Amino acid sequence: MSTSPQPERLLSLDAYRGLVMLLMLAEVLHWENIAKAVPGSVFLAFMGHHQSHVSWEGCSLHDLIQPSFSFLVGVALPFSLASRLAKGQSKVQLTRHAFGRALTLILLGIFLRSLGHPQTYFTFEDTLTQIGLGYGFLFLLGLTPRKIQWVVLAVILVGYGAAFAMHWEKDSNLAARFDQWFLNLFPREERFVHNEGGYATLSFIPTLGTMFLGLLAGGVLRNGQSPQKRLKVFLLTALVLLISGALLGALGICPVVKRIWTPSWVLFSGGWCFVFLTAFYYLVDVRGQKRLVFPLVVIGTNSIAAYCLSWLFVELIEKALYRHLGHTPFAIFGVAYEPLLHGAATLTILWGILFWMHRRQLFLRI
Repeated sequence: MSTSPQPERLLSLDAYRGLVMLLMLAEVLHWENIAKAVPGSVFLAFMGHHQSHVSWEGCSLHDLIQPSFSFLVGVALPFSLASRLAKGQSKVQLTRHAFGRALTLILLGIFLRSLGHPQTYFTFEDTLTQIGLGYGFLFLLGLTPRKIQWVVLAVILVGYGAAFAMHWEKDSNLAARFDQWFLNLFPREERFVHNEGGYATLSFIPTLGTMFLGLLAGGVLRNGQSPQKRLKVFLLTALVLLISGALLGALGICPVVKRIWTPSWVLFSGGWCFVFLTAFYYLVDVRGQKRLVFPLVVIGTNSIAAYCLSWLFVELIEKALYRHLGHTPFAIFGVAYEPLLHGAATLTILWGILFWMHRRQLFLRI
């Protein structure tokens, strides 16, 4: 059995993951609706914009949730592999676990998406299923030499872009046509025609590119370099990715569209992921500001539980608050701000559940 030491867990990754999940849970604050109810407020308009997805081309803070979650899956993979190898697991065992995890993520995503439907709602464009579809391939890629990894990334970006042949319009592209065939192979309430948001199953292919960028970052975090060297690599990578992604969009070569995960989106959103990773790594692991990010760590160490809570308990908590407290306590600043206070109370309860789990070392793992 291997006697190599267990890799140290980086708190900065948990904090970054916690921020990502907090942004998702914070949808209960309804900033976009409040901005509509109070027109003319620059601050509310700003908050509303960044808590909603852009209609097609461009980027808001909310659009960075899914790429960040996917990116962090890649960052965590080298640590997971090292941990399991340290326990003496063989490559066969590692492979079985990786593909088992991928299948679990896909099935969990379908289960959550089916809530509120009279039958299983087969869809594969949400965060968990997209990661699940690509995770097995990411694992295999993580076992290959770095040169091969870069070649695969280039093939994904160039090949996926070429397959679209410059047709990036909503519901009239390769991925949309694929879903019109693929999704109708499953039992459905009614025939699938199009996704209202333009999201597509095949986006898991470029999402794999996002996860690979995370795999690259995870390798840097484990390569024994000094923190200062790592920060320089992260910042340079962020700059290159942001500029290249933005240029592809500005020049009309490939628009920056999250909904179909265009190659330029992989680069642009990947650049922002490196920015966030740099900030958290510097703040937590270099400067040692662990107490400052503790509320985020509570969420980040139980990200799957947080994801499930957002699907299973938000509506239950929202209704319970109104049932037992009424509307008056949440409307003290006016009816327009009632959703904000009601959402803040819901968010506090959700965090309290995760804190209770954290204190008792109850972590949901896949």
